Amino acid sequence: MNPFTLLLTFGLAAAPMAALASEPSPLASAFGNTVVSTYPDGRTALVWLKKDGTYTGKGRRRTPSSGTWSLRGGKVCLKQSRPVPAPFSYCTELPASESWKARAVTGEHVTMKVVKGVAP
Repeated sequence: MNPFTLLLTFGLAAAPMAALASEPSPLASAFGNTVVSTYPDGRTALVWLKKDGTYTGKGRRRTPSSGTWSLRGGKVCLKQSRPVPAPFSYCTELPASESWKARAVTGEHVTMKVVKGVAP
């Protein structure tokens, strides 16, 4: 499993639906768009967050994954359920702009960016 797949897939359970409905999500700009992570080697990983607290993704090798996302203490957390359920959580800071720096679960520095539209 590649590092971005792990990054996307290890987090907490989905946020309660009541919380999602009661206030706008700080991730609203990601809904209906693609979050692209660019690694130092130039390869990219993709993730699509849905309002219902689920996500789908493709790692650097285009391996598909899916699971749930939640918000916790100013971070977005992802928990993989497919292809293999993840045994641990991974969370990263919420974006302060449309492009931000983060670390993959491997410790690699990545550049994250929300790209308009849902690209394969």
